[in-house]
Amino acid sequence: MPQKSGAEPELHDCLRDILRCSAELAVTIAARAKGRSFPVHAIIIKQGDRSGAAFLLVAGLAHALKYGAEGQMVLLREFRSGDFFGAIAQNEPGADDAEVVAAEASRAAMFAAFDFMVLFETHNCVALAVTRALLRQLRAADEKVTQRIMLSAAGRVYAELLKLARQGDGRSIRPPPVLAKLAVQANTTRESASRAVNDLIRRGLARREPGALILVAPHRLEEMIV
Repeated sequence: MPQKSGAEPELHDCLRDILRCSAELAVTIAARAKGRSFPVHAIIIKQGDRSGAAFLLVAGLAHALKYGAEGQMVLLREFRSGDFFGAIAQNEPGADDAEVVAAEASRAAMFAAFDFMVLFETHNCVALAVTRALLRQLRAADEKVTQRIMLSAAGRVYAELLKLARQGDGRSIRPPPVLAKLAVQANTTRESASRAVNDLIRRGLARREPGALILVAPHRLEEMIV
């Protein structure tokens, strides 16, 4: 369940950094928002609901997931700090085409759709921040579509492992990836992700250590992304 966030000064600081605006304007914008905290796996927006809120993620990670009639799940988008989702281009509730779930403990500023449209039209910093966020999401979507078309399931898993490793020292993934989450990020099944990781370990290209998965030869992994 989402929880109200009582850290208003912290929300002001986050809005100022993300929107690149003055402290005074951040306070004005925050007055139209409600701070919300979401534990991991909490549903932020339910697929099919008529949402009347726009969200700005200020901390954490959220996934936009779409479920098919037979329970298939596809990761459409990842939202990180500075990303917007929900009713960001409408002033009345509309049915959401995806479910947005907190992939880790997250905090967001929630705006009524009409209030957000007023801010968008009134303050250039809000419009620019939305534009930057949408461009990031478009580039990420293009990358995922390209990977889906051009790479095998194993290749997509290897690409995700390298991406995770590059968030640290380029070799270590700490904590080790959760296979179910890795499968979602690679748009494949948990079984395929497990086979790909185990194959790397069997071939000596990766090894498990307490609290980490180590990529022994990242350059070899790059060559296997096909």
